[in-house]
Amino acid sequence: MPRVFVTGGAGYIGSHAVKMLGEEGFEVAVYDNLSTGKSSSVLYGRLIKGDILDYEALKNAILEFKPDAVMHFAARIVVPESVGKPLLYYENNTMGALNVLKAMREAKVKKFIFSSTAAVYGQPEKMPIKEDFPLSPINPYGRSKAFVEAILKDLSFAEDFDYVSLRYFNVAGADPEGKIGETKENATHLITMCVRTACGKREKLSVFGTDYPTKDGTCIRDYIHVMDLAEAHILALNYLLEGGKSQIFNCGYGRGFSVLEVVNEAKRVTGVDFPVEFKERRPGDPAELVADSEKIRRVLNWKPKYDDLSFIIKTAFEWEKNMVK
Repeated sequence: MPRVFVTGGAGYIGSHAVKMLGEEGFEVAVYDNLSTGKSSSVLYGRLIKGDILDYEALKNAILEFKPDAVMHFAARIVVPESVGKPLLYYENNTMGALNVLKAMREAKVKKFIFSSTAAVYGQPEKMPIKEDFPLSPINPYGRSKAFVEAILKDLSFAEDFDYVSLRYFNVAGADPEGKIGETKENATHLITMCVRTACGKREKLSVFGTDYPTKDGTCIRDYIHVMDLAEAHILALNYLLEGGKSQIFNCGYGRGFSVLEVVNEAKRVTGVDFPVEFKERRPGDPAELVADSEKIRRVLNWKPKYDDLSFIIKTAFEWEKNMVK
């Protein structure tokens, strides 16, 4: 079976992709500095502790493993943090990805799957968002990813190199089998914070901004179950291994829920009327992000299994209740 080198494979999304890779029979090596991920989340393959900013260690790990493809998850993802600490994001997300690409060239690995983000679009004037919309990120997090996409486009044009860039919308939920889920203590995703508040792990839930130009004044997002996203990575991998050319795909379901709709559904699913505090907007948050995912459904034959907000919340809640600290 093909060999896949996974950076950030101990983290939330990466670990779900590694689980699916292992179940499909791929040989896996995970490279992670364990700053936010946990070794216990790596259910398959070999874990190599290392940082993508340590170029020599990264290069040697890829050279030794001799992968057929690389999946790159290792990144910082907190929008408000990126606004306050932009250099941290350009160093880790942009320079870190550049290190991975340089190491791949040394090892003659020519297939790359990149974790991108809907944040590259900024605040588009129309919804849903198509892949050919102009990129106009409004925060350093989005820019750090858009820079990498530009590098990938140039590299793919210049060399024998193909990539798939997956632009994630809002990823949530947990492995329905309950083996893995979000483990990051300071996770900032809305559904994770809802279920942690319902479990009593947080005193209250903060909602940032009630004056957006939306139906109830709160931000609207397209929530995708983490296992459907993992499946998109497997399909992208097989597409590249079968000779597919470079592509960019949105990963979302194509419909949005406001923050208040998610909060109310979380209260219903968990059976807990947890306290909510309304605060000022956070810097860098666009009002609405909803994917047009027709392209990935058509080109990769992606068929989401868990397109259900209640189920997404339920899997996150079950994981949170049962998670061993």
